Amino acid sequence: MGDCIFCKIIQGEIPATKVYEDEKVLAFMDINPLNDGHTLIVPKRHAETIFEIDPQDLIATIKVAQKLAIAIKKALDSDGMIVVQLNNKAAGQMVPHLHIHLIPRWENDGLQIGKWEMKPGDMEKIKDIAEKIKKEVG
Repeated sequence: MGDCIFCKIIQGEIPATKVYEDEKVLAFMDINPLNDGHTLIVPKRHAETIFEIDPQDLIATIKVAQKLAIAIKKALDSDGMIVVQLNNKAAGQMVPHLHIHLIPRWENDGLQIGKWEMKPGDMEKIKDIAEKIKKEVG
């Protein structure tokens, strides 16, 4: 937490271009935007990932993400919106403080983000994995 850049933004130690703030959540413009309007939403209470965040903080954060996604789409007349939240280094998380990216998209904007190759899965493996997940959920 001591070196967390987002905690420093929340505490006012580092400036940010804020677009929303309440008692639980802060939203500000990304200083390295992938597209115009790229916004970050962060819970004020530090949690590195979805795995340890307090459920109420997560609910508050996602509600703000929806509110801002609607506002950004209207304000910028975007054609779509990428909503992404990455967890841990292996998934591409660069700042160890849970955050949601809102990235407006326009037809033919040229933005290329991780092209997924769609290929048929092994149905037995899919079923086995589903059973493992269901067992953990309870």
